[in-house]
Amino acid sequence: MKGVSLAPGDYIHFKSQVPLHKIPIGTKQWRYYDFGPKVVSPLICLPGIAGTADIYYKQIMSLSMKVWNHQEWIQSFEKFLDVINVHHIHLYGTSLGGFLAQLFAQHRPRRVKSLILSNAFLETCSFAAAMPWAPIVGWSPSFLLKRYVLTGIRDGPQQPFIADSVDFVVSQVETLSRDDLASRLTLTVDTATVEPPLLSDSFITIMDTNDYSAIPQQLKDQLSERYPGARRAYLKTGGDFPFLSRPDEVNLHLQLHLRQVEVEAQPDLVQSIPRGGTSGSPSKENDKKKDPDDQPKDNGGIRGCKTVSLLQLFQLNSLHI
Repeated sequence: MKGVSLAPGDYIHFKSQVPLHKIPIGTKQWRYYDFGPKVVSPLICLPGIAGTADIYYKQIMSLSMKVWNHQEWIQSFEKFLDVINVHHIHLYGTSLGGFLAQLFAQHRPRRVKSLILSNAFLETCSFAAAMPWAPIVGWSPSFLLKRYVLTGIRDGPQQPFIADSVDFVVSQVETLSRDDLASRLTLTVDTATVEPPLLSDSFITIMDTNDYSAIPQQLKDQLSERYPGARRAYLKTGGDFPFLSRPDEVNLHLQLHLRQVEVEAQPDLVQSIPRGGTSGSPSKENDKKKDPDDQPKDNGGIRGCKTVSLLQLFQLNSLHI
């Protein structure tokens, strides 16, 4: 027999996340792990002669994985905004992010001041119908989820700037955990339809690419029909990820949108990021203590444009139909 080996890393992670419970019944003691939702009937695993409650840890971590539905996402996103102390927001959502942005505006209308929707859609029924194994997304292995997402990204010869954007997104997908992938795909195939929000069309911009997109044109047309008074911004090219392939045009349209809804950014009040990619050190002039009289005067407007990137919540641009 081999000597006792070190515990595998995933088992150590399991022990740190799931507590062991002990219940005395008569003269016996039952030891068990309880993990997962309480609203469904549990799957109880009974070990053999050489087993303990711990031997099923791989099944517990896999089958009891936390996968979001739309309502949970809305509640979690709202709590996130509370934690970062942001009460009113402008949402820029692409693809699934655009769908979730509309849902949030529908259920939390007082918090959303405007929407920018890029290659977005109104309903997920089409995606659910196109994925026969949608009911078991939460139980699917990581390689299958990752392959499904990656095959939705257009392959083949492309313009260099579009190819670079695809390469970057693919590298990001490779970093996602199974839980992340399953949650995002679940949000995509969990059947739901966006109801008309209270937000006026004049506070909505629809920004789409004209070359190609993983989102079918029929779904994009539905979005345009829902918001007939929304501002239109069309990019001649850009593919599925125009925010990476056509950043100058996208940024320009974002600025125009914010100005239209009466938000004016003041770059001198926003900390810049050096082009060299490093944080750098403040200049000597900035190190000097400034006179209070030299501080910018509040003119009653928006003193800066705060940007929060929610890659984990919003970015899933490769969808199938």
